[in-house]
Amino acid sequence: MMLENNENLQVNENEATNNETAKNEILSNEKIVENNEPEVLNPENIEKTDYTTFTLEELYQKFDTLLKSDAIQKVKDEANEIKDQFNKKFKKLIEEKKQEFIKEGGNEIDFHFDFPLKNKFFNLVKDFRNKLQNYYNQKEEERKTNYTKKLGLIEELKSILATVEANQVYPELKKIQERWKKIGSVPFDKSEDLWRTFRFHEQKVYDFLHLNSDFRDLDYKHNLEKKTKMVERAEELAQEPDVNKAFKELQILHRIWKEEVGPVAREYREEIWERFSNATKTIHDKRRKILSELEKKYEENIPKKEEVIRKINTLVDENITSHNQWQEKIKELEALREEFFKIGKVTKEKSEELWQALREATRNFNQEKNSFYKSIKDVHHENLEKKKALVAKAQELKDSEDLKHATEIFKKIQAEWKTIGHIPRKYSDKLWNEFRGACNHFFDRLHAVQDEENKELLEVFNKKKEYLEKIKEEVKENAEISLDKVKEYINEWKELGRVPEKMRFIESKFNKLIDKLFSKLDMDKTEAVMQRFKNTIENYIEDKNFRKIDNEALFIRKKIDEIQREIKLLENNLGFFQNSSKDNPMVKNVYKNIEKYKEDLKIWKEKLKYIKSLDY
Repeated sequence: MMLENNENLQVNENEATNNETAKNEILSNEKIVENNEPEVLNPENIEKTDYTTFTLEELYQKFDTLLKSDAIQKVKDEANEIKDQFNKKFKKLIEEKKQEFIKEGGNEIDFHFDFPLKNKFFNLVKDFRNKLQNYYNQKEEERKTNYTKKLGLIEELKSILATVEANQVYPELKKIQERWKKIGSVPFDKSEDLWRTFRFHEQKVYDFLHLNSDFRDLDYKHNLEKKTKMVERAEELAQEPDVNKAFKELQILHRIWKEEVGPVAREYREEIWERFSNATKTIHDKRRKILSELEKKYEENIPKKEEVIRKINTLVDENITSHNQWQEKIKELEALREEFFKIGKVTKEKSEELWQALREATRNFNQEKNSFYKSIKDVHHENLEKKKALVAKAQELKDSEDLKHATEIFKKIQAEWKTIGHIPRKYSDKLWNEFRGACNHFFDRLHAVQDEENKELLEVFNKKKEYLEKIKEEVKENAEISLDKVKEYINEWKELGRVPEKMRFIESKFNKLIDKLFSKLDMDKTEAVMQRFKNTIENYIEDKNFRKIDNEALFIRKKIDEIQREIKLLENNLGFFQNSSKDNPMVKNVYKNIEKYKEDLKIWKEKLKYIKSLDY
């Protein structure tokens, strides 16, 4: 016959767990302290708060409220959700601030963002963890105290038959049982032996009470009623679709069965236990099936995570030589780490190994990154010294009397400034303002001297401006302007002299007007083109801009070569039409194109001939 004290069917199966926790640069992704505290099932569906809509300040305030909770262990999951949302929103805020910093001209390497609320929130998380850990420590102390109390009850149970009157044994037993139930849980590793010992001595008392069947039968009846209800609930749970929910409640039923409800009459004992055991087995079988499927999935996740770690290890295989390259690699690392955690759990045996491998790969990456940025800071310091030297040079020369020599030096150091590169941001604006101030001071002096020298040229400008307006009026009044008149305009314009460099735009206006007049003249195309061309070249000569004349000659030679190739190609194409009439549309088109190119070639050769005739 199955004994009552063998009803301790094991329900705490080993579950596949995952130790994966991660640190990031904002707050730890590690979940708030976990503990083996038994879960209390809540049959009500509690509506969860959507923390994705909360601001960082609101998340902080909500977390602060949770910290004041009397039942700290019950808000642990909610605290983790708030912390995760705070991390996501803070990371987004950092990225936005960094982009603003860069948009305003800052160097990404120098970006720093101080956000006091982050530190305040981090301290709240730390306080929450400490409070939760203190709760678990307190519960552990309570379990130890409960263990001592239950040992005392067992001693009372042992002595009940020797110290209590026979008619008081049953009432005293009930008192001890009630006190046993109220004491609460004990350390898990001592629970089983303690329970067996209590049941053993309890059974001895029941055996004694066998002499007084009224007490015994009444107790057995109450126990049978309770266990029957528990069996019925277990059988309902065996049909529950949510296996996890069923398993958790089954654990509670087993604890109550073992610790709070006494034995039943022998004739019902085996039957009631078998029903309870069968329902338990059904739930366990379902759960084992799910765990088996999960274990298979966990196995499949192992190579996926190993591949992610391999990719992280290869991130720094190539030679990374710039800040932008490192920023791209950092984004790749973040994406890979996110992929690692999204993959899900692995088997318990591989969990710690893979976690350590991820940490090692990340650590190696960060060491390489930090080494690079340390070298960048060294380069920035070198650049700082170079720019300080240029500022000193500019300050030294800004009042120089040798304007020609100083101008050359200033142009040189301005060009050198552009090639030096970044310096620490805290010095950047100050040095730039000093350098620009010295340059502006010198060039203001230079321009003042040049303006004095250019007074005569300024008078020329005013005369040319008046003359240009005069020509425009004449053109309006006389629609037909002769070639001789145009040449007269050009000659008189040249006789007026040169204008200041910064007022050269008036030459462009005059040339456009003359080109317009040439285009209206009834004259040979070649002659019209050449008149405009000669006018342009003469302007270059007047300005002593000989480089432009050389460039013009080079361009003309290339154009001549290009046209000659086109003519040769078209003449070769005529060979395909030897048997065709000259009236053939395609043949006529080829001849037409050849003639056009030859006319153009004649003009380009005239231009080259003219340039060659010049003595400049």
